[in-house]
Amino acid sequence: MSSDNKVNVDVKLGVNKFYVDEGHPHIILRSSPDMQEFTKLIKACPAGLYKLDDAGNIHFDSAGCLECGTCRVLCGNTLLEKWE
Repeated sequence: MSSDNKVNVDVKLGVNKFYVDEGHPHIILRSSPDMQEFTKLIKACPAGLYKLDDAGNIHFDSAGCLECGTCRVLCGNTLLEKWE
């Protein structure tokens, strides 16, 4: 493979365009998520959507979801209230 064929992953992901309905997210977390379960998703989500800030607050943004199903497989019965 020649060096002219290198592909930047960020550029390729930028080609995927989704129109997000902010009022109706396709993933909803339970109101009091288990932190052990949440930590799994911080490490496993390929889009990096699950985050923990310095104060220990959880953050999740479904708008950047790749819909790979990793969160559903790992924590669908424990952490997610809804996944569509």
